[in-house]
Amino acid sequence: MIFRQLFDSVSCTYSYLIASRAGGEALIIDPVLEKVDRYLTLIDELDLKLVKAVDTHLHADHITGLGALRDKTRCITVMGEQSLVNVVSMRVADGDHIDIEGARLDVLYTPGHTDDSYSFLMGDRIFTGDTLLIRGTGRTDFQNGDARSQYHSIFDRLLKLPEQTLVYPGHDYKGDTVSTIGEEKAFNPRLQVQSIDEYVDLMSNLNLPNPKLMDVVVPENMKIGLVQKENAKCGWSLTAQQVAELKDKPDILFVDLRDDNERKKDGIIEGSIHVPYPDLQECLADHGKLRAQALDHNKRLVFLCSFGERSAMAVRAAQDQGLSTACHIAGGINNWKPADRSTG
Repeated sequence: MIFRQLFDSVSCTYSYLIASRAGGEALIIDPVLEKVDRYLTLIDELDLKLVKAVDTHLHADHITGLGALRDKTRCITVMGEQSLVNVVSMRVADGDHIDIEGARLDVLYTPGHTDDSYSFLMGDRIFTGDTLLIRGTGRTDFQNGDARSQYHSIFDRLLKLPEQTLVYPGHDYKGDTVSTIGEEKAFNPRLQVQSIDEYVDLMSNLNLPNPKLMDVVVPENMKIGLVQKENAKCGWSLTAQQVAELKDKPDILFVDLRDDNERKKDGIIEGSIHVPYPDLQECLADHGKLRAQALDHNKRLVFLCSFGERSAMAVRAAQDQGLSTACHIAGGINNWKPADRSTG
């Protein structure tokens, strides 16, 4: 396995690059905008293909690198379903998985620092974001934070993991890089409380100043999505009503870009073909199956995903390959009322 812990000294943020092998797919957790060029250099040096960029929560102390990485690599951007960020490619919920070639992250909803905070478990290690820090815990006094929720996230979820589980946090301000669940149980001063009320009282009296750039960073981080209106202006977007009218036409081919987990959870459009988004470029290239369907069989490609961002990027990729009639479902499956769907 390829595993790199990367550090931004300005915000004291840890980012994590993960892949199963050289030449394979990779994902990154909590990337920082100012470090994007460094990440891309490292990804190139390790001969990796970045397919997913994940944020543990809406950050208030740095601008996320999700948008820049998406624009430069066309990777999938991932956050929890509670996040208000506009528009994330893939939203996950407690119990879901984030998969890349040879690696899987188990998704744990761990609110408290914010109401959209998640942790990600991968084998012997847990990426805790700002929920559980090394000898500390994330503050709970802004962004719908809640100390009671955080207590349950930590004591009822994270501390139930095996004690040898490695803890990789989203930040550290003292120079520590990794801990374990057992260490934090024994030595984290904020976890030596006897009750939830004691924890709430402790967290309510920290009296910390707000992050310096919070008023700038939070609004910026909520606007990392593609502007799908641009596709609509070009005539590349379809509404739910337009999809219903086209669904049974023989010259229309629906192309589902979602992962298997998303398709199982939200259903599929009958007659659609499955092309996972990371495989899109190969399928659009010369002799690729989508190019053949569009040109040799005179089909109009209609891309779909969960929220419309992957499909919007797919339209642009298809246009780059000369497939000028390609379009997508605006807002994705999420924007299609169940009564309007013909799913299998």
